[in-house]
Amino acid sequence: MVDQLNREAAYALVTEYTSNPSLVKHMLAVEAAMRAYARKLGEDEERWGIVGLLHDFDYERWPDPPRHPLEGSRILHERGYPEDVIYAIKSHADYLPDCPRTHPIDKALYACDELAGLITAAALVRPNGITDLSASSVKKKMKSKGFARNVRREDVERGAADFGVDLTEHIQFVIDAMMPIAAELGLVRGEGSAAKDEG
Repeated sequence: MVDQLNREAAYALVTEYTSNPSLVKHMLAVEAAMRAYARKLGEDEERWGIVGLLHDFDYERWPDPPRHPLEGSRILHERGYPEDVIYAIKSHADYLPDCPRTHPIDKALYACDELAGLITAAALVRPNGITDLSASSVKKKMKSKGFARNVRREDVERGAADFGVDLTEHIQFVIDAMMPIAAELGLVRGEGSAAKDEG
Protein backbone atom coordinates (compact mmCIF):
# COMPACT_ATOMS: atom_id res chain seq x y z
CA MET A 1 0.00 0.00 0.00
CA VAL A 2 1.35 3.40 -0.95
CA ASP A 3 1.28 6.40 1.32
CA GLN A 4 -2.05 7.58 -0.07
CA LEU A 5 -1.33 11.27 0.39
CA ASN A 6 2.19 11.23 -1.01
CA ARG A 7 2.35 13.69 -3.88
CA GLU A 8 5.30 11.95 -5.51
CA ALA A 9 3.43 8.62 -5.55
CA ALA A 10 0.30 10.32 -6.92
CA TYR A 11 2.28 11.95 -9.74
CA ALA A 12 3.92 8.59 -10.53
CA LEU A 13 0.41 7.14 -10.88
CA VAL A 14 -0.52 9.94 -13.28
CA THR A 15 2.50 9.29 -15.50
CA GLU A 16 2.01 5.52 -15.33
CA TYR A 17 -1.45 5.82 -16.90
CA THR A 18 -1.13 9.02 -18.96
CA SER A 19 1.24 9.69 -21.84
CA ASN A 20 -0.56 12.73 -23.32
CA PRO A 21 1.38 15.82 -22.13
CA SER A 22 -1.68 18.07 -22.45
CA LEU A 23 -3.71 15.82 -20.16
CA VAL A 24 -0.90 15.73 -17.59
CA LYS A 25 -0.74 19.53 -17.71
CA HIS A 26 -4.50 19.71 -17.20
CA MET A 27 -4.21 17.61 -14.04
CA LEU A 28 -1.35 19.81 -12.79
CA ALA A 29 -3.46 22.92 -13.41
CA VAL A 30 -6.40 21.51 -11.48
CA GLU A 31 -4.05 20.45 -8.69
CA ALA A 32 -2.72 24.02 -8.43
CA ALA A 33 -6.26 25.42 -8.23
CA MET A 34 -7.29 22.86 -5.62
CA ARG A 35 -4.24 23.57 -3.47
CA ALA A 36 -4.91 27.31 -3.64
CA TYR A 37 -8.53 26.85 -2.57
CA ALA A 38 -7.49 24.52 0.26
CA ARG A 39 -5.12 27.21 1.56
CA LYS A 40 -7.82 29.87 1.26
CA LEU A 41 -10.44 27.76 3.04
CA GLY A 42 -8.17 26.26 5.70
CA GLU A 43 -8.56 22.74 4.31
CA ASP A 44 -6.01 19.93 3.91
CA GLU A 45 -3.87 21.18 1.03
CA GLU A 46 -2.22 17.83 0.34
CA ARG A 47 -5.55 16.00 0.19
CA TRP A 48 -7.19 18.62 -2.03
CA GLY A 49 -4.13 18.83 -4.27
CA ILE A 50 -3.95 15.08 -4.78
CA VAL A 51 -7.65 14.94 -5.66
CA GLY A 52 -6.98 17.55 -8.35
CA LEU A 53 -3.86 15.78 -9.57
CA LEU A 54 -5.49 12.35 -9.85
CA HIS A 55 -8.97 13.27 -11.08
CA ASP A 56 -8.31 12.33 -14.74
CA PHE A 57 -5.42 9.87 -14.41
CA ASP A 58 -7.50 7.04 -15.93
CA TYR A 59 -9.06 9.13 -18.72
CA GLU A 60 -6.53 8.33 -21.46
CA ARG A 61 -7.04 4.57 -21.10
CA TRP A 62 -10.76 4.62 -20.34
CA PRO A 63 -12.28 7.81 -21.79
CA ASP A 64 -15.81 6.46 -22.10
CA PRO A 65 -18.28 6.96 -19.26
CA PRO A 66 -18.73 5.43 -16.82
CA ARG A 67 -15.39 3.59 -17.15
CA HIS A 68 -13.84 6.97 -16.41
CA PRO A 69 -13.70 7.50 -13.46
CA LEU A 70 -14.77 4.03 -12.25
CA GLU A 71 -11.65 2.25 -13.52
CA GLY A 72 -9.58 4.89 -11.79
CA SER A 73 -11.50 4.51 -8.54
CA ARG A 74 -10.88 0.76 -8.65
CA ILE A 75 -7.14 1.34 -9.04
CA LEU A 76 -7.14 3.91 -6.24
CA HIS A 77 -8.90 1.40 -3.95
CA GLU A 78 -6.25 -1.18 -4.78
CA ARG A 79 -3.49 1.32 -4.01
CA GLY A 80 -5.00 2.18 -0.63
CA TYR A 81 -6.27 5.70 -1.21
CA PRO A 82 -8.82 7.01 1.32
CA GLU A 83 -12.51 6.79 0.56
CA ASP A 84 -13.09 10.55 0.63
CA VAL A 85 -10.37 11.11 -1.99
CA ILE A 86 -11.87 8.43 -4.26
CA TYR A 87 -15.39 9.78 -3.72
CA ALA A 88 -14.37 13.33 -4.60
CA ILE A 89 -12.78 12.12 -7.84
CA LYS A 90 -15.85 10.07 -8.75
CA SER A 91 -18.13 13.01 -8.00
CA HIS A 92 -16.70 15.13 -10.82
CA ALA A 93 -18.56 12.87 -13.28
CA ASP A 94 -22.13 14.07 -13.80
CA TYR A 95 -23.25 10.60 -14.90
CA LEU A 96 -22.70 8.82 -11.56
CA PRO A 97 -25.97 9.39 -9.69
CA ASP A 98 -24.69 7.67 -6.54
CA CYS A 99 -21.91 10.29 -6.16
CA PRO A 100 -23.58 13.66 -5.61
CA ARG A 101 -21.21 16.52 -4.82
CA THR A 102 -21.85 17.09 -1.14
CA HIS A 103 -18.49 18.02 0.41
CA PRO A 104 -16.46 21.19 -0.23
CA ILE A 105 -13.67 19.14 -1.84
CA ASP A 106 -16.16 17.60 -4.30
CA LYS A 107 -17.57 21.00 -5.25
CA ALA A 108 -14.12 22.55 -5.57
CA LEU A 109 -12.95 19.85 -7.99
CA TYR A 110 -16.00 20.27 -10.20
CA ALA A 111 -15.66 24.05 -10.10
CA CYS A 112 -11.98 23.97 -11.10
CA ASP A 113 -11.94 21.14 -13.66
CA GLU A 114 -13.58 22.59 -16.78
CA LEU A 115 -12.48 26.11 -15.87
CA ALA A 116 -8.80 25.10 -15.86
CA GLY A 117 -9.27 23.81 -19.39
CA LEU A 118 -10.91 27.04 -20.50
CA ILE A 119 -8.18 29.18 -18.92
CA THR A 120 -5.51 27.05 -20.61
CA ALA A 121 -7.18 27.44 -23.99
CA ALA A 122 -7.51 31.20 -23.51
CA ALA A 123 -3.87 31.54 -22.46
CA LEU A 124 -2.62 29.56 -25.45
CA VAL A 125 -3.97 32.09 -27.97
CA ARG A 126 -2.43 35.12 -26.26
CA PRO A 127 1.02 36.49 -27.14
CA ASN A 128 1.95 36.62 -23.44
CA GLY A 129 0.25 33.37 -22.46
CA ILE A 130 -1.29 33.40 -19.01
CA THR A 131 0.91 36.20 -17.69
CA ASP A 132 -1.56 38.99 -18.50
CA LEU A 133 -4.74 36.94 -18.78
CA SER A 134 -7.71 38.38 -16.90
CA ALA A 135 -11.06 37.00 -15.85
CA SER A 136 -12.79 39.39 -18.24
CA SER A 137 -10.83 37.94 -21.19
CA VAL A 138 -11.81 34.41 -20.16
CA LYS A 139 -15.47 35.42 -19.83
CA LYS A 140 -15.30 36.98 -23.29
CA LYS A 141 -13.96 33.69 -24.65
CA MET A 142 -16.77 31.79 -22.91
CA LYS A 143 -19.28 33.64 -25.09
CA SER A 144 -17.58 32.47 -28.29
CA LYS A 145 -19.19 29.12 -29.09
CA GLY A 146 -16.43 28.16 -31.50
CA PHE A 147 -13.69 28.67 -28.93
CA ALA A 148 -12.62 25.61 -26.87
CA ARG A 149 -15.89 23.95 -27.84
CA ASN A 150 -15.11 20.86 -25.73
CA VAL A 151 -15.36 22.97 -22.57
CA ARG A 152 -18.93 22.94 -21.32
CA ARG A 153 -19.79 26.51 -20.34
CA GLU A 154 -22.75 25.40 -18.23
CA ASP A 155 -20.41 23.22 -16.15
CA VAL A 156 -18.14 26.21 -15.49
CA GLU A 157 -21.09 28.35 -14.41
CA ARG A 158 -22.80 25.61 -12.39
CA GLY A 159 -19.52 24.65 -10.74
CA ALA A 160 -18.95 28.18 -9.44
CA ALA A 161 -22.57 28.49 -8.28
CA ASP A 162 -22.54 25.15 -6.46
CA PHE A 163 -19.21 26.00 -4.84
CA GLY A 164 -20.68 29.31 -3.71
CA VAL A 165 -18.19 31.59 -5.44
CA ASP A 166 -18.68 34.54 -7.76
CA LEU A 167 -17.81 33.42 -11.29
CA THR A 168 -15.54 36.38 -12.12
CA GLU A 169 -13.66 36.08 -8.82
CA HIS A 170 -13.42 32.32 -9.27
CA ILE A 171 -11.92 32.66 -12.75
CA GLN A 172 -9.33 35.15 -11.50
CA PHE A 173 -8.53 32.97 -8.49
CA VAL A 174 -7.82 29.95 -10.71
CA ILE A 175 -5.72 32.05 -13.12
CA ASP A 176 -3.68 33.26 -10.14
CA ALA A 177 -3.34 29.70 -8.84
CA MET A 178 -2.02 28.47 -12.20
CA MET A 179 0.41 31.38 -12.62
CA PRO A 180 3.26 30.01 -10.43
CA ILE A 181 3.45 26.85 -12.56
CA ALA A 182 2.77 28.60 -15.88
CA ALA A 183 6.09 27.49 -17.38
CA GLU A 184 5.43 23.86 -16.45
CA LEU A 185 1.97 24.18 -18.01
CA GLY A 186 3.43 25.64 -21.21
CA LEU A 187 1.50 28.88 -20.73
CA VAL A 188 4.37 31.38 -20.79
CA ARG A 189 4.88 32.84 -24.25
CA GLY A 190 7.82 34.87 -25.43
CA GLU A 191 8.05 37.74 -27.87
CA GLY A 192 7.60 36.79 -31.46
CA SER A 193 4.87 34.28 -30.71
CA ALA A 194 2.65 33.55 -33.66
CA ALA A 195 -0.41 33.37 -31.44
CA LYS A 196 -2.97 36.04 -32.06
CA ASP A 197 -4.39 37.90 -29.08
CA GLU A 198 -8.12 37.51 -29.45
CA GLY A 199 -9.15 38.44 -26.00
